[in-house]
Amino acid sequence: MLRSLALQTLLISTVEGKLQATEALDLAVPVDCEAVLPTPSTKLPGRPAVPELVPPGALRKRGMRSVEGRATLLHALAHIEFNAIDLALDIVWRFSGMPAPFYREWLQIAKEEAYHFRLLQARLQAMGYAYGDFPAHNGLWEMAEKTKDDVLARLALVPRTLEARGLDVTPPMRDKLAQAGDREAAAALEIILRDEIGHVEVGNRWYQQLCAARALDPIATYAQLAKHYNAPAQRGPFNLSARKAAGFTDDELAALQHAATV
Repeated sequence: MLRSLALQTLLISTVEGKLQATEALDLAVPVDCEAVLPTPSTKLPGRPAVPELVPPGALRKRGMRSVEGRATLLHALAHIEFNAIDLALDIVWRFSGMPAPFYREWLQIAKEEAYHFRLLQARLQAMGYAYGDFPAHNGLWEMAEKTKDDVLARLALVPRTLEARGLDVTPPMRDKLAQAGDREAAAALEIILRDEIGHVEVGNRWYQQLCAARALDPIATYAQLAKHYNAPAQRGPFNLSARKAAGFTDDELAALQHAATV
């Protein structure tokens, strides 16, 4: 069954093994929507030995002018994409009782995140580096742990908050890479931005549907969840056109901008 396969894939600890298993997932397999899958005894997610995970403040920033500086940025982005594979797999196996299209959409997202990782991995290798050569942080998965008991909180605070932040920061990173002469990396980020708009849209759509099903106001509920789970504050500038394309309503965007000024 599809959700069980997602859990098996999440448990894989090697980079190539997880990529291949994700790419091989057959979305036509029946979906065990109502099954409550037991939490594995081993720690989730399965992870490679590297990169070393450190607090965000311990990560050094390097300029775009050097190859190492650009490689550091691409490594950080590759780590985000690898985590995004795990996040998509996790939302599939962990939360029962959703419609079958919910699970298939998130597994399609997992496949696209694997493609994004391969794009960045190939560029790193062309520059003489590999995934794992630099330290990284664990912020994305920490939020997944916090929201493991409520699919509404997961949707609100992972795709609609942490991943949506990528819509804001990716265009300037893409432009800086292009200005530094790394047009291959800039082209990879253009693909990633295009796809991530769709990924955030999926999170927005299911969040809105769950709010409607629970008779909850989406904006007030988001503010409550962000406070309860101590989500990072959202700061501008915001890519409003990308966020609107990703399904944020005008009222949500107005609330986002207001909160950023408080």
